[in-house]
Amino acid sequence: MTNRSIKVDYISRLEGEAALDVNLVNGTIESLKLNVFEPPRFFQNFLVGRKYRELPDITARICGICPVSYQMTSINAIEHAFDVEVSEQTRLLRKLFALSQFIQSHVLHVFMLAAPDFLGYESVISMAEDFPDEVKLALDLKRLGNDITALIGGREVHPVTPRVGGFSDLPSQEALKQAAERLEAALEGGMAAAKLVGGLSVPDMSWDFTSVALSDKKEYAVNGGRLVSDNGLDIDPADYREFLHEAHVSPSHALHSSLSGNSFLVGPLARVNLNFDRLSGKAKEAAALTGVSFPSKNPFHSVDARVAELVHSIEESLEIIDALGKPVPEKNGYIVRPGCGAAITEAPRGILSHSYCFNELGVVEEADIVAPTSRNVKNMEEGLRRFIPEHLDLSDEELTLKCEMYIRNYDPCFSCSVHFLKLRINR
Repeated sequence: MTNRSIKVDYISRLEGEAALDVNLVNGTIESLKLNVFEPPRFFQNFLVGRKYRELPDITARICGICPVSYQMTSINAIEHAFDVEVSEQTRLLRKLFALSQFIQSHVLHVFMLAAPDFLGYESVISMAEDFPDEVKLALDLKRLGNDITALIGGREVHPVTPRVGGFSDLPSQEALKQAAERLEAALEGGMAAAKLVGGLSVPDMSWDFTSVALSDKKEYAVNGGRLVSDNGLDIDPADYREFLHEAHVSPSHALHSSLSGNSFLVGPLARVNLNFDRLSGKAKEAAALTGVSFPSKNPFHSVDARVAELVHSIEESLEIIDALGKPVPEKNGYIVRPGCGAAITEAPRGILSHSYCFNELGVVEEADIVAPTSRNVKNMEEGLRRFIPEHLDLSDEELTLKCEMYIRNYDPCFSCSVHFLKLRINR
């Protein structure tokens, strides 16, 4: 029996740090562990003893890429606890707010993290030499997403205007009109991104995983809807703790999530698998340009799902701005009361859940936050168990790159999940 060891000390184009340990005996995987050693950040503990008004701003600091999702989920959970109903204007602004984050996050992943992998470049910097127009397009689209986030939230990162019941400040009709003009021009860029993705050669690897996402019969679900799966799950998102369970698997700092004891997938591929018919018209055209037929059981088709969602986010943002007209100041009173509330929204990387319990003063007594990457870690491991045996004929360097590509395809945010990649393979 021949032993073979591969070690990669640092992998670029990932957020956070992790190690993948694989032991093979006679070509068969004996053990595989994705160890997330990003230090725990204890955000849940920081929240205990805080007033409810502080939570959205504190939880936004969990992620610099998805602060909108953390704020919206936090606010939704608080509103669930206090039984707060928001206006249609607030609902539309929140959806536009969330879609702006989808635009910038998906562009970042498709062009700057995934494309270099599939096109054979070390980074987007080296890729820019041969694809200058595509990289410029990516920067323009990301700037658009960031600018709309700032327009609604007051600034690009860790916005300041969202609050329980609505927003502390509103964008002007003229500013929204200018954003709409840029979004209209961006549709062509989104379709160009779909053509680029359609030309990528991705590994042919499918397995029967379960997709989990929010779903709404009336729209493409982001901030509301039911929590569903393609395996029978259909629940109120507030009840997620009864069905989705987390466990600590030593020595990893990230939790492993399970549904009925099994792993599941969250994120763009899961959303498109479950909600393809609610995508916008242009988004369906973009999906067709990729050449992928949804639903898909190939995890590498996440990049195709992302580009479809990118186009959808642009097109639905235009529809929302048209429906908003001129935003008007609103008063939305509510009563602080003891009790618990929970909520799930769709972050770009998948479902994000918050649950809080408050005393009569609105002070947090319990808090639970589960990030999308935590939902996916167990699924990543199970996928790797299927992926690695198909590529054992590769050299150490080639196999390492393939494993990196597989993990990077999930767009993991390991710093969020602990509250990349060192690879060692023993053959």
